[in-house]
Amino acid sequence: MQFIDQAKIEVEAGKGGDGMVAFRREKYVPAGGPSGGNGGRGGSVILAASENLQTLLDFRYKRRFVAQNGSRGGPKNCTGASGDDLLIEVPCGTAVYNGETDELIGDLTKPGETFLVAQGGKGGLGNK
Repeated sequence: MQFIDQAKIEVEAGKGGDGMVAFRREKYVPAGGPSGGNGGRGGSVILAASENLQTLLDFRYKRRFVAQNGSRGGPKNCTGASGDDLLIEVPCGTAVYNGETDELIGDLTKPGETFLVAQGGKGGLGNK
């Protein structure tokens, strides 16, 4: 078993879905009105401390983590689906640093502790 105690990974939160512009068209209703739905929220990237892991070996092979995007809104005031959050398990005692500034931004010491690394995007507004 190899022991890896440092890993550099890239994370990206999901983008929010686009809002939709749509107008109702109904019989006997002149100039129906707006009916476009909002876009869904993008998924966030969350680190979680796990006592089942002892090393960062998994991050040697997979270094890029991308959360799911939200989907666009639909007609008839339908809101788009939100993207799923991406949960990444790391060993207890993991310190999280910003790659550009080398500043400590989080420390996961207890099992089950979580840290939000990248916040998902807000969905766009429709015209409802």
